[in-house]
Amino acid sequence: MTTHHTTTTLRRALRREVADTVALLADEEDFAAMRQYATFAFDDHGRYLHHVEELLKTLAAHGGHTTVALFDPEEYADYCADTGLDPDRPTSRSRYTAERAATGARVTYTGQPLSTLVPTLVDTAVRRATWEYATMLLTDAGTCADCGQDIGRASFDHASHLLLRLLEAAGPGTHHLVCSVPAADEQLLATLHAVRDATGPARLDSSQGAEFVTVLAAGLALNTPGGVVLRTTTPGTPDRLHGWRLHGGHLRPLTEAEVFDAYCTDARTGEPIAPEPHVDYRAGFPLGPPDAPHPH
Repeated sequence: MTTHHTTTTLRRALRREVADTVALLADEEDFAAMRQYATFAFDDHGRYLHHVEELLKTLAAHGGHTTVALFDPEEYADYCADTGLDPDRPTSRSRYTAERAATGARVTYTGQPLSTLVPTLVDTAVRRATWEYATMLLTDAGTCADCGQDIGRASFDHASHLLLRLLEAAGPGTHHLVCSVPAADEQLLATLHAVRDATGPARLDSSQGAEFVTVLAAGLALNTPGGVVLRTTTPGTPDRLHGWRLHGGHLRPLTEAEVFDAYCTDARTGEPIAPEPHVDYRAGFPLGPPDAPHPH
């Protein structure tokens, strides 16, 4: 009895050391695509999501670490074609899920409801795809014909310096930055949340920082007419909104009127939008001269 009890206890302890991954079909279209496989047991998306949530709760109750990834049926079909796997087998889906968890976007399950987890997961996937596309643009930017520099690397270094200048000049407060850059296939968008106390450097999420710098760098490398906006919140004062445009490989401050127009005009219709209450629309502040001429 003692030996059996010890073995069971050790196996349970070992089970808690194993990480679990659940790949989720987040929307109806992806769910419908999986119904072509006879071994896929579900016929109702709502019921499927309910069972997924119950599974996540069960895994969490065992005390292990569980992550959730998105299951992409189109990518899965390509994966099976490339690897020679039968897509209509649960083991193939398990193998795809394991590799997806290692390389794709994922979110740690901490007991949050699916109504919170799914939007977070989709946002994480979009951010990762944006970062990967911007990285590809930097890699393909080539070499400057005049100075011989790697344009992608130089752009990334310059974007890193610009972000540091922005956060330093913004001063204390809670800062929310948005960088928007038009590219050939899509509009690249990156956001960054940072907090800076009265003393010391700004605190920010490293992955968000890398994504923001990469998108800004893509705009610099492509020399596109993108821009950056900064919203700063400090207790007891109105929020401050600043803006800059990408021009000639640098961030040029917008005037107060240009910042107001950017925020108070509907981008789709061109119609005016009422200003937000308790918000000051301010010109972008100068970021100082560039450290070195930027290659194009």
